[in-house]
Formats: sequence, C-alpha cells, structure tokens
Amino acid sequence: MQVNVYIKENCSLCDDAKTILELLQTEFSFSIEEIDIYKNDSLLEKYHLLIPVIEIDHTIVDSGIIDYENIANFLKNKK
Repeated sequence: MQVNVYIKENCSLCDDAKTILELLQTEFSFSIEEIDIYKNDSLLEKYHLLIPVIEIDHTIVDSGIIDYENIANFLKNKK
C-alpha cells in the first residue's frame, strides 16, 4: 500500500504527521512517500492551506492536525 504525505519544510504539523505514519508502520504494511508541495506549483496551489495531507491509495484521508485513529481506522478497512 502506498501512503503519500504532502509536506513543506519547517512544518511542525508535517513532522507530527510523519511520526504518526512511522508509528502506524509497526502495525500496518505500507510505504511512505514524502512530497514537498513547494517543488510543484499545482500541488502548492492545491494543498498550501491544508498541509500536511495524508493520501492513501489515491484517497485523501486526513489533513492539518493528523489524527492517529482516523488513519489507523482507514488502514484497517483497507486490509
């Protein structure tokens, strides 16, 4: 399973999101790709007010203040 996390540099919420995903990897099998929205103008326009954004298999699951339980429940349902 592929998990994309849309981030920017110097973003504490992004750091928190990455930590949550790393914790969830101990329970679920998925790969994480970090995507810096400042390296792509269309992503910057789309997500600049929402980051971090968690996308799992092409579905936006959470954004902003990431909720561990929300992501965990989504991953459980994907099994």
